[in-house]
Amino acid sequence: MITVEQHTFNPFQENTFLIYDETKEALVVDPGCYFPEEKERFKQLIASKGLNLKGVISTHSHLDHVFGNKYVMDTFNVGLTIHKEDLQTLKMLTRTAEMYGIPNVEESPEPTHFIAEGEQVKFGNSVLDVVFVPGHAPGHIAFISHEDQFVINGDCLFQGSIGRTDLPGGSMEQLLSSIRTKLFALPDNYIVYCGHGPSTTIGYEKKNNPFLK
Repeated sequence: MITVEQHTFNPFQENTFLIYDETKEALVVDPGCYFPEEKERFKQLIASKGLNLKGVISTHSHLDHVFGNKYVMDTFNVGLTIHKEDLQTLKMLTRTAEMYGIPNVEESPEPTHFIAEGEQVKFGNSVLDVVFVPGHAPGHIAFISHEDQFVINGDCLFQGSIGRTDLPGGSMEQLLSSIRTKLFALPDNYIVYCGHGPSTTIGYEKKNNPFLK
């Protein structure tokens, strides 16, 4: 069984997800730790739980979701997995940070692996399926556990809202299609872990999300 922990970091209040199972093997999804105390807290979290961090996986590479890439990769000697279409976004990290007036942002190391829809992420005894859900970012993906009935969906679908589409590579039409054809294809009881704000469920968003009526 996968344990999912949500930790909110950085000035954008981004949700970083630490996931692990009974083997103590773990992955971090979208490490947004930016402030020194956040980085230290993440390090102590791994140590206190006795976890063996196996890698960083990204739903997408907007700056608030990758602030912690270099720190985590260097500290734990792990690699980075993204969708190849999101490499362009990753490479804009420091330039985008300058635009937002955010100092001391460390450039992310290069990805060590590209992953695409239909492939799987494996750790411990667990498996996550990968779906391609562009619209908020050109290489946006989501990670689904059918065994534990959840999806970590980054900034596609939020409780009562959707991701913004006015950033480079964004498309409202594409995002709505991604949600309807990929996320809403999941059973209603699946938990949706979001890149910002609280979690929700597929069924709740089908009934209540005003962008998807």
